[in-house]
Amino acid sequence: MELVAAVSQILEQLDEVLEQIRQEDYCKPSAILSGSTIGQHTRHTLEFFICLNEGLRRAEVNYDKRKHDPSIQEQRDLARQIISELQQFVRENQGDRPMTLVVSYDPESDAPLSIPSNYYRELAYNIEHAVHHMALIKIGLRDIAAYVELPQGFGIATSTIRHQSQQAGS
Repeated sequence: MELVAAVSQILEQLDEVLEQIRQEDYCKPSAILSGSTIGQHTRHTLEFFICLNEGLRRAEVNYDKRKHDPSIQEQRDLARQIISELQQFVRENQGDRPMTLVVSYDPESDAPLSIPSNYYRELAYNIEHAVHHMALIKIGLRDIAAYVELPQGFGIATSTIRHQSQQAGS
């Protein structure tokens, strides 16, 4: 299925970058990223996939309730292990099924809003979310770890890649 392949490709690209970055640079604050680290953006990205993995069993996902696990942002090898686990999760869960997305947009209250969704829609959301944070990671890498060779298309939306390819072919 194309969606599963897209998730696998995104996670593989992120893993390629993490394989290259030195541990100390993974945790190094980047001025250009307002002091955040490659590790923080990686953790944030992976925790959305983790929420989906955990929520699939309950048919409900709530990204606001992610753990914010500091060990993921501090330990590059742990992040790589989690990527491997997430790739297996996606390979093993290829059938769509209904889910509920639970969110809260009121800053004064955490009263939840339940929105009908499904597994494939949430996978698609996670792809877009990951690409966004990978674009930020790319900017941070230029600042603190320019030695990292980025996979082709890293942090670029598929529609943008397609558009650029069409423009080059014109």
